[in-house]
Amino acid sequence: MTGQPMYAAVCAGAAAWLVLERGRGTRRARLLFADPGSAGAGEARSALERWSWRGWAPLLRGRREWLCLVVAVALALLGRSVLPLLAGACAVPLVGRRLRAAARARERERRADAVIALCGALAGELRAGWQPGQALRWAAGTTGALGGEEAAVLAAARFGGDVPEALRKAAREGGADGLVGLAACWKVAVDGGAGFAAGLDRLEAALRERRDQRERLRAQLAGAWATVAVLALLPVVGLAMGWALGADPLRVLFHTPAGLGCLAVGGLLEAAGLWWAARVVRSGEEP
Repeated sequence: MTGQPMYAAVCAGAAAWLVLERGRGTRRARLLFADPGSAGAGEARSALERWSWRGWAPLLRGRREWLCLVVAVALALLGRSVLPLLAGACAVPLVGRRLRAAARARERERRADAVIALCGALAGELRAGWQPGQALRWAAGTTGALGGEEAAVLAAARFGGDVPEALRKAAREGGADGLVGLAACWKVAVDGGAGFAAGLDRLEAALRERRDQRERLRAQLAGAWATVAVLALLPVVGLAMGWALGADPLRVLFHTPAGLGCLAVGGLLEAAGLWWAARVVRSGEEP
């Protein structure tokens, strides 16, 4: 009798899958046998794309934190308890925040690489005989390093505005702090007649050295992050060993007073340990 809820959930999921596949088969048949030039064929094709994996993939890529809720539902069915559902609901915003922070970090790195490419392209065009404003317009269009301030910077370069100030405004975006050096080079070259291309070469070399130093430091800390991941997976290994020995660890954890106490204390210790280990590793990543 204890396995009836789980069997019922599995049967309900199988029935929903069959109904969905039947609907997909009908839509596929309409698409295959419809007139290619008719409006019905276009509607059927659009419906088929919406219900296919390609239609759902963009939604899943943007909301990967909801996979925590899927895992929580599976654990709730296996352990016949609502505690995994509560934990999954609490984990969704936390994981979403972490994923968004990782996306912002990747965007900062992409922008930093674009600034390095901008300096190299701009120096090359200046040596080819182009004026600074023309070279900046071409290099900015190919690298995309100026971000949302690209129009303002290019307008200042085209109509004789304050290009260094526009570059400093563009440098406020994440990862674009190298544009401050570009603004300084531009100001010195315009006011003092110094070699603009030579200054850009030195700036590019400095930015590349800083990026390489950051990558070397990240490679050295990869082992520490692997240790944190192993520590995070140890509870899962313990549950798997319990199942292998013929025990029912989820029943003990979710349906006995001693198990609930161990679950609460172990969860707090696990969260505190992961937070502390991640904090130590991140402090080593700071320049």
